[in-house]
Amino acid sequence: MTAPLIARKPAGTPKGGVIVIQEAFGVTEHIIDVCERLATAGYLAVAPEMFHRQGSPIVAYDDIPAAIEVMSQLTPADMAADVDDALAYLKSENLTDQQCAIIGFCMGGTVTYNTAVRLPLGAAVTFYGGGVAKGRMGYESFIDQVEKLQTPWLGLFGDLDRGIPIDDLEVLKIAGGEAKADIEIVRYADADHGFHCPERPAVFHQESSDDAWKRTIAYLNSHLS
Repeated sequence: MTAPLIARKPAGTPKGGVIVIQEAFGVTEHIIDVCERLATAGYLAVAPEMFHRQGSPIVAYDDIPAAIEVMSQLTPADMAADVDDALAYLKSENLTDQQCAIIGFCMGGTVTYNTAVRLPLGAAVTFYGGGVAKGRMGYESFIDQVEKLQTPWLGLFGDLDRGIPIDDLEVLKIAGGEAKADIEIVRYADADHGFHCPERPAVFHQESSDDAWKRTIAYLNSHLS
């Protein structure tokens, strides 16, 4: 079953391609906006609907049990297949693996990291993806897999995120010294989980979001050029 794709194209020749992986709430307006912002920055962006096997639901941000229920139905094989569908689309647009990147948020941040372990792409960026010290969603932990990273990886996290402890990030940073690919971890002192999503005013943090986006575009520009 092929994942439906939402694509946004830049005005001119793409500088590269970016796969955008959703949060646990589905392909929301926030995810579509990320694709549009990437297109404005010169990239061909594509977001696979990871919940297509469940009818592509959009889950309310305050309905965490429903989000967990839908997310729990996915397997690593399902998620790899959906990422590969998106990558195949980008490659059909004459982009190579090294000209492609993957960015993910929350659930998608976990998928992004594990894709960086599985595939040698140009770049990967995780926004507050869980599973750093303990595996989740059928994946091993970030720390246990860091030596297997094949793609340069940037991790963006908030210090106020109770689900991703600071100590775990510091252990990952140290373990990253053994990684074959470059890794970079950025922590935001005043940011919580979901800090980049303006549709979640309780956790959205403008200053951290702006800096994280600036770093993301710079990372793509430096690794996909």
